[in-house]
Amino acid sequence: MSDLSSTYSKGLPSNPKILLVKLSSLGDVLHNLPIVWDLRARLPHAQIDWVVEEGYVHLLEPLLSQKGFSGIDRIIPFGLRRWKKNLFKLSTWQEFFAFKKELQETSYDVIIETQGLLKSAIVCSLANKTPNSVIAGLANATEYSGYESIARSFYNQSVQVPTQCHAVDRSRWVMSSALDWLLVDRTIAPQFYPKTYVDFLGVNSGAVLKELKSPYVLCFHSTAREAKRWPNESWIALGKELAARGYEVVLPWGSLAEQAVSNQIAAHIPNALVPRAFSIEEAFSVIAGAALTVGVDTGLTHLAAVLGKPTVEIYCDSPRWKTEGYWSNNIRNVGDIQAPPQVAEVITASLSLLT
Repeated sequence: MSDLSSTYSKGLPSNPKILLVKLSSLGDVLHNLPIVWDLRARLPHAQIDWVVEEGYVHLLEPLLSQKGFSGIDRIIPFGLRRWKKNLFKLSTWQEFFAFKKELQETSYDVIIETQGLLKSAIVCSLANKTPNSVIAGLANATEYSGYESIARSFYNQSVQVPTQCHAVDRSRWVMSSALDWLLVDRTIAPQFYPKTYVDFLGVNSGAVLKELKSPYVLCFHSTAREAKRWPNESWIALGKELAARGYEVVLPWGSLAEQAVSNQIAAHIPNALVPRAFSIEEAFSVIAGAALTVGVDTGLTHLAAVLGKPTVEIYCDSPRWKTEGYWSNNIRNVGDIQAPPQVAEVITASLSLLT
């Protein structure tokens, strides 16, 4: 890793004010977290702020700087998803201008935009900047990820990344380029949440969902894209195997349609539980208290992986290289794009983490 003299050569102060722009979605925000730790390791006294969609603020709150811990100094919520539904309401525009005012309270030396979309690039344009500021973003798309080339016109530094690039690694490419550092690569294991925070989470799992009976296994079968789902009959076969070994199989859901699927699967698994709906904030403790999480390529499965909890990630119609958990021996990645895993493979992966 280079020292910081190359950063100063860009005209940046030794303790720069840095803005991170990663708005959504759940998994993408999680995979952007390591650059907060990377920045702090080299610039311990920098100001680090983050603009994120308001629905994902809870993902960042554990990293707020407090009580001797240095992480994110300021979380700036962005309500675009909600605002788009109410464009003609006065309150929408009042909230937007309040967001703009909050964003512009600081003049930033470095803006790191790792989403590559027009909406996130516009946030960069709204931010106040110092005269020698660096606005860095993606110069190209990566396979199977959203990208809008017009976003490049909002940067003064466009960063070329490999077309097959893990989400964590992609953020590190942009960050390293923005600060003129040698690439922070996998030789430096990514960090996500403070260990003390993760250790404390599991204590509250029973308080969040009182119906949970330890030991329990979470099965996240739902995902936004149907092709990424693992077949119901496969979940049933896995669930029966786990239930026979004394585990309560828990089938969370996020919509009425997903709840119906959870009920269908649970009907075939002894003592399976379809819990009440729970929030992202509550999901932290529920996941932390589980003996195991098994899930398809979706945000809550990735949350289990970044918490370092025993996790089996199932890939059915998305490339494993894009989001697989590579940072912990507690993670098993099975299947791949257009190559869903067989039940036996998932059972073997699951039992290897339970024994």
